[in-house]
Amino acid sequence: MDIKRVALDAVNETIVMTIVHMDYKGQVAKRINEKMPLATVKGFRKGAVPKELVEKQYGKAIKVEEVQKVVDLALERFVQSERLNLLGTPLAKVNENFSWDDQELVFEYEIGLVPSFEIDLEAKNDIIKYVVTADAKLIDGQVDRIQKQFGKAVPQDAVAAGYDLTGVFTNEEKGIANPTTISLAIFKDKATADKFIGKKVGDVVTVNTKGLFEDDHQLMDVMKVAHDDVHGLEVDVDFTIESINSTELADLNQELFDKLFGAGIVASLEDLKAKIKEDAETQFAQQADQKLLGDVTEFLIENTKFDLPAEFLKKWLQTVGEKQLSPAEAEVEYARSEKGLRFQLIEGKAMAQSNIQITFEDLKSFTTKSIRQQMAQFGQTNPTDEEVQGIVARVLANQDEVKKLSDQVVAEKLLEVFKEKANPTTKEVTYDEFITASYGE
Repeated sequence: MDIKRVALDAVNETIVMTIVHMDYKGQVAKRINEKMPLATVKGFRKGAVPKELVEKQYGKAIKVEEVQKVVDLALERFVQSERLNLLGTPLAKVNENFSWDDQELVFEYEIGLVPSFEIDLEAKNDIIKYVVTADAKLIDGQVDRIQKQFGKAVPQDAVAAGYDLTGVFTNEEKGIANPTTISLAIFKDKATADKFIGKKVGDVVTVNTKGLFEDDHQLMDVMKVAHDDVHGLEVDVDFTIESINSTELADLNQELFDKLFGAGIVASLEDLKAKIKEDAETQFAQQADQKLLGDVTEFLIENTKFDLPAEFLKKWLQTVGEKQLSPAEAEVEYARSEKGLRFQLIEGKAMAQSNIQITFEDLKSFTTKSIRQQMAQFGQTNPTDEEVQGIVARVLANQDEVKKLSDQVVAEKLLEVFKEKANPTTKEVTYDEFITASYGE
């Protein structure tokens, strides 16, 4: 057997394998001998068929099977011995002149290689690391929401200022049919709010989506409009009123504080505001980190240049998956996935350059922290170590969960590297300013 690599360019090669009779004849002969007691040919008793007839009837099929085994094993070992870092898997080239009767059987495989490149994590950039603060407006608004949430709803006959309306926004053309509860203060224009004053259960009020709210993104929450559709959306929507309620606000007392945060953690309005600020800014910090990770990712993708074996990958995409793709479908799939592939390679390089490794202890620690946070959200603020570790063990026994958690640990470690190496500019903003910056508006 002879096997070699033929380089086409930096990321495309062909593996050429030449198989001779000695590489497979012993196994073919063994298979023929095993077949003889079982062979059936008209005119001969079972097990008494002459060897030459058995070879004539079964020999070629056995040869094909055994040669393919030799080729598959040799290809696998060659890739390992050459330490080839492949994208996709080898693709057999079609040879129109190939014949199984040839003395030498030549097989060729196309391969796509991971490109060689370097990344500069310290390259000059205009990336911003946002520090998001909870301002008085946000904190006071949250206090109001708490009082309303735990207050007492009082049914009313007709809409008045300050009342809450439950109903459904609908627009058949845009597929809007979203039940929601709103207050009139949600609308940007007082004239819009005034349309609802005096209306009763069962009445329908028609409003237009253009400029309906202070921030168009509220269309996503209130009407479930897709993000890509919120800007410039100008359609009439009907709001059918199903209930009208005023709210008897809950008292800000120790009973409510203990119900929200646990016994004795909050003891006054000042404590409540401080707790709201702390919790909000913890959440904002996570969102800011995700934006920073995304911004550095985009910067690296745009500024790290390398070639991919594009044509090979498009052909490879046609062969994988349950359903084979047409060339046109593979072209679309490649265009959709190319950016993600580039970042996977950049991510791997960043981990290698920064010597980032994921250990089982990393996974266990991250999972433990996540479980405690989730339990706290559901009011279990002080679970025992035994309870937590039992859940952690079950989670880490699931391979799909381990894969997801591993990706999250990698992202967390990369984020720390990016914060240090990319040296982003720190900017303190309110949450509203952060939302504006996040959507590029």
